[in-house]
Amino acid sequence: MARLNLDSYGGGSQDGASQDGASQDGVRIDDPSYLVGVPDEFQRLWTPHRMVYIQNGQQPGKDDCPFCVAPTMSDEDALIVARGTHAYALLNLFPYNSGHLLVCPYRHIALYDEATPEEVAEIGSLTQTAMRVIREVSKNDGFNLGMNQGVIAGAGIAAHLHQHVVPRWAQDANFLPIIAKTKALPQLLGEVRAAIAEAWPTP
Repeated sequence: MARLNLDSYGGGSQDGASQDGASQDGVRIDDPSYLVGVPDEFQRLWTPHRMVYIQNGQQPGKDDCPFCVAPTMSDEDALIVARGTHAYALLNLFPYNSGHLLVCPYRHIALYDEATPEEVAEIGSLTQTAMRVIREVSKNDGFNLGMNQGVIAGAGIAAHLHQHVVPRWAQDANFLPIIAKTKALPQLLGEVRAAIAEAWPTP
């Protein structure tokens, strides 16, 4: 394999590089195929926002729990679409589909059987309203509803109870999530939040 004179990278004639960008070995220093790294078939989606989960861990305490912090922020900044007395609804920052909501109690509890009757009732009520509003706004064909209880069950933030409300459309699944681990989302989160919040009925 031909040797690349890295000292001459960037042009010039020092250390054997000619003015036309070729080294004495005949390797062009402006040819990216000789730079560090080997090209492959994968595409890269850079997601630095996920570092908050990596750095803070999967079991945040109440002080740094995103579902405890969200109600202290503005609706726009926290992606909140509705606030109740005991629970609230907000968009998932990492949605499976556009309009993917989470319904959370304000109280920092981990499991569904720790919720009070009032919290259970309002989580249910917000979930029903979310379904009606999303159906009106998005004209979806169905829903996935569910709670992942505990890390072993797949909960991303296991320390704070939350219910998923995921709108589904016919043929909304394709090869991207399976082959490329990628979801194609047609709307930005801010646009989705504004549409759902505007359509949410006033108490």
